[in-house]
Amino acid sequence: MEPRMNLFENETGARIGKRIFAVSQVIQASALPGPTQELVQLRASQINGCGFCLDIHGKDAAAAGESAARLNLVAAWRHSTVFSEAERAALALTEEGTRIIDGYEGVSDETWARVRKHYDDDQTIALVSLIAMINATNRLGVILNNQGGAYTPGALAAVAD
Repeated sequence: MEPRMNLFENETGARIGKRIFAVSQVIQASALPGPTQELVQLRASQINGCGFCLDIHGKDAAAAGESAARLNLVAAWRHSTVFSEAERAALALTEEGTRIIDGYEGVSDETWARVRKHYDDDQTIALVSLIAMINATNRLGVILNNQGGAYTPGALAAVAD
């Protein structure tokens, strides 16, 4: 199935896409560790079934040196030994923040406490914002039927132009 629409071939879509990318650049430049950012984006994209975002973040993480074992185990992070306690807290927050509709009452106090144990205020704001932004991006990708598979690592930076 073909993509339904190219966001960047429409003036309004291009303006929205550039602003989403601008927010992403602020998050990327934050003190939230880069590997954590990619793991969070992968996990939310897995939950949301966004092949386009999985392709982007999986390839960008691999190009940045992330191991195949960690990339392959993101979906089963609770049953693996390759993630730190801080990363586990971020992945738990990602799942609870992404699956609000699935019966969660939002983010649990336990998960929030785990996040705050490992991340300072700036990192926490970046993490929460990252989860919100990847969920929005996943929805754009799925609704517009953008397919994964053709992404070249680093190509997302062209959006800023």
